[in-house]
Amino acid sequence: QVQLVESGGGLVQAGDSLRLSCAASGRTFSSYVMGWFRQAPGKEREFVAAISRSGGSTNYADSVKGRFTISRDNAKNTVYLQMNSLKPEDTAVYYCAVDRGLVVSSRAREYDYWGQGTQVTVSS
Repeated sequence: QVQLVESGGGLVQAGDSLRLSCAASGRTFSSYVMGWFRQAPGKEREFVAAISRSGGSTNYADSVKGRFTISRDNAKNTVYLQMNSLKPEDTAVYYCAVDRGLVVSSRAREYDYWGQGTQVTVSS
């Protein structure tokens, strides 16, 4: 079992930046693909970004390319999501997730463990 603890959400204005963090338990953190997903009220959970075990490969949703950056620090068992130029459409609960596979997947069904989520609200 992997436990994930997310932090960094909050209320910001359009155009602002925010950095989310997700700390994972376990000594095998470096063996996991890590991803970020988000879910707005009344909508399905959607893919945001994912990163390979070593951080060498990344995958982004088209809606966040050029604005968001995913990164990881395996020494700290932590994955980050740097969000710049935030828009009201980015308002959602953001979740980090673990995939024990090898593919840097954009599909939520491929991920095995999930964090509790952190709320991001962007006003305008």
